Amino acid sequence: MLSTAPASISLRLDTQTPLIWFDGEFVAADAPEAPLTTHAMHYGTAVFEGIRSYATADGGAAVFRLPEHMQRMRKGAELFGIDFDVERASAATVQTLRANGHRDAYIRPLTWMGTGTIGLDVDPLSQHLMIATMAKVVHLGGARTRLTVSPWKRNPATSLPALKLSGAYVNSILAKREAKQRGFDEALFTDDKGYVVECTGANVFMVKNGAITSVEHRDALPGITRDTMIALSGAESREVTLHELLDADEVFVCGTAAEATPIAVLDRREFGDNPVTRELSAQYARVVRGEDPRYRAWLTPV
Repeated sequence: MLSTAPASISLRLDTQTPLIWFDGEFVAADAPEAPLTTHAMHYGTAVFEGIRSYATADGGAAVFRLPEHMQRMRKGAELFGIDFDVERASAATVQTLRANGHRDAYIRPLTWMGTGTIGLDVDPLSQHLMIATMAKVVHLGGARTRLTVSPWKRNPATSLPALKLSGAYVNSILAKREAKQRGFDEALFTDDKGYVVECTGANVFMVKNGAITSVEHRDALPGITRDTMIALSGAESREVTLHELLDADEVFVCGTAAEATPIAVLDRREFGDNPVTRELSAQYARVVRGEDPRYRAWLTPV
């Protein structure tokens, strides 16, 4: 059973420096803890997740699909040989939310390779885990977004698995930075054959004649929010060409931070109203806040 009892920690106000759970202890979020020879700092040998908690209709709070996020994180950790305990990390997540007094929050668990060598052999390295919670919106946050096709290509799954490996996200950073330099909010990856992959941190959906389609691509992260949206909408999941996306009635992207974000512009293609996206976004909001009893199994109480 998941144990969530915090160790003598009282609730803190959001205006104070938040606490981070670090290797079993709470430390201040701005405390310097990582040595400069930390392997992950040099090589990106770390695995993370993006998770959300929400204030619920009953006055409490709940983490959305916590087990699925932690199981995906475990898969990434195993690639580095990191001993990742799903139950321990899940319990630490709830403890950190309680310690910081956070209800609506973004949660960032990170496990990484520490010190022992600065070579490429990770076996001698120390292993670490932290859980941070932030009471603020990150990434797209549901706002209507200007999207552009990136000149960069997504890391192929044959080179880097579609998991949340920290080093792999340099690919997303380069694409997003280039897109913003050209006046857009977000970048869209396509492959060499003209198929849509995903955005820098969100999966892609389109709506045509009322039918919802989820973009499927082997190089894209199998998003947990994507899986949720498919379950809520009955969306078809298949490969989608850029031409199809440009011809759609609506386009939206989704992710833990992005939730359901409507696309206003895709390069020169402007989209008008987004009624289907808006309706699905409202349904998603009801689900994550515990207002729909059919999906309460997705919520972990804080």
